Amino acid sequence: MAGPDLIRTLLYTVNNLLQQEKYKAALAVLKGFRNGAVYGAKIRAPHALVMTFLFRSGSLKDKFKAILKATYTHSRNLACFVFTYKGLQALQQKLQGKTLQSHSFLAACVGGWLVFGDNNNINSQINMYLLSRILFALSRLAVEKGFIPQPKHDPFPLFATLVWGIVLWLFEYYPHTLQPSLQSSMNYLYHDSNVWHDISDFLVYNKPRTAAQN
Repeated sequence: MAGPDLIRTLLYTVNNLLQQEKYKAALAVLKGFRNGAVYGAKIRAPHALVMTFLFRSGSLKDKFKAILKATYTHSRNLACFVFTYKGLQALQQKLQGKTLQSHSFLAACVGGWLVFGDNNNINSQINMYLLSRILFALSRLAVEKGFIPQPKHDPFPLFATLVWGIVLWLFEYYPHTLQPSLQSSMNYLYHDSNVWHDISDFLVYNKPRTAAQN
């Protein structure tokens, strides 16, 4: 009975600690680290799985190593960023006795520099993903604050026109400027579809099986 009693006592102690208001800020930082790690793994694992098996060559062992490495890197970086961001936010609030909008910006800047400032494939993808989102958000905010007038017509068709026109122009004539993963996707869609030899690599396979194995 000692074992179950000890576990119940331990759980009671931990749950009681989690309810203490004076520890809330520190516990929120730890919970943020946990959520960052879990979310990063959930986001990266399926993406890495699909992209690796679609476009990466090598043995099955090498592919699984690449998937695990990408998942670990994304999960670790996001966990560390959330930990840093929430920790610096709490510190600024404690020092100044109130919450300011600048706290969020400064904490995120420091976290971004420390965690996502390393120029690698994972960080590059995450930063570019965020860039597209903040450009949309800033445009909406500018309209909301009255800095630019409300468009009379939906600007999304023009946006789509320019995005696709520019990216395909870059791909066809300056492909080295695009991310490797985007180059691979576009090669598959636009260049590999120009080559076939018979019905097998016209409908079944992207490339002849012998060529794909080399």
